[in-house]
Amino acid sequence: MKVILLKDLAKLGKKFDVKEVSSGHALNLLIPRGDAIAATRDTLKRYELIKAKEQGDKQVIADLIAKNIKDLDGLNLSVASKANDKGHLFAGLHREAVVAEIFKQTKLQIDPEFIKLDQPLKTVGEHEIVVQAGEQKAKFTLVITAA
Repeated sequence: MKVILLKDLAKLGKKFDVKEVSSGHALNLLIPRGDAIAATRDTLKRYELIKAKEQGDKQVIADLIAKNIKDLDGLNLSVASKANDKGHLFAGLHREAVVAEIFKQTKLQIDPEFIKLDQPLKTVGEHEIVVQAGEQKAKFTLVITAA
């Protein structure tokens, strides 16, 4: 049975992919959970339009960020976070926290997916953060101090 995935699913595919799965898997698991919908001629047309609109929206956001990304290049931001006496943070700073700090200090909105972090920041000190939107790249320094 062919289905259209409505969200990213591990080992199956990405959102809006059309996949061939067994009828039992589709009817008993994917469709009732809202993870997929049966791929009929009408639903394929409808979801192609939705997919194109989402990709267009992402491109517009990427273009806006690319225009303003120069403002971030070389910037120094500081944030205070609770840490122990060895300099380890109690709660790591994730992409979302970095984005919130950028907005708080520069009023620039950035999608967390454009922040390139391998893992959450967990130590006090200076950290170089890379923001990449398309071909545009910016590097800025995030200084984490103990609160």
